[in-house]
Amino acid sequence: MHHKPSPSLAIVIPVFNEAKILPNVLKALKTLSVEELVFVDGGSADNTVALIREQGFVCLQSEAGRAKQMIVGTQNTKSDIILYLHIDTLISSSNILNIKKAYNQGYLSGRFDIILSNSSITYRIISFFINARSCLTKVSTGDQGIFVSRQAYEAVGGYPDIALMEDIALTKALKRLGKVVCLHDKLVTSSRRWEKHGVLKTIFLMWKLRFLFWIGVSPEKLAEIYRDAR
Repeated sequence: MHHKPSPSLAIVIPVFNEAKILPNVLKALKTLSVEELVFVDGGSADNTVALIREQGFVCLQSEAGRAKQMIVGTQNTKSDIILYLHIDTLISSSNILNIKKAYNQGYLSGRFDIILSNSSITYRIISFFINARSCLTKVSTGDQGIFVSRQAYEAVGGYPDIALMEDIALTKALKRLGKVVCLHDKLVTSSRRWEKHGVLKTIFLMWKLRFLFWIGVSPEKLAEIYRDAR
């Protein structure tokens, strides 16, 4: 019985003024075995770029905006699978093996379950609902480690270059192609934005933005609301 050759995987990480958390993140990323790993900086004013390059990682530059950064990152990689990772989501080598396994089983895209870094019950409940909803709807957010085969990425025209909700727009388009996998091994993602802005306020803001996006409010307008709320 012959095994399929292992597909190659590229990780693309958009960054913007992350010097504070980078040292620990870079240490963790050093332990991963992946074919390509690129950071894309959106014009940081701190020493984000220098820190990344000092550790021997590739750091590209692009205009600010997560979608723009991920488009640049994707264009500068050539692997079979692209994994979009937020700087404060931790990933392990076994997570990466599971992505490759899913790819070999014919899945075109997918995401992970997440667990928020704060271990209190409130955050466990939030994690549960994020995971359940995204598995049900096949629509996910960036902190869940969205991955996609290069063919599928190109088939849907890549990341939509919009100011906010780019991850939701991309995963909605991918869902139409079918073959979306919900991997149930967990990625730990930082609860820092929840803690900073309060749980209920954050949940309300996310739902409000999604509803407005759903009824057709422009991503530029949404980005403005998001910035004001922050």
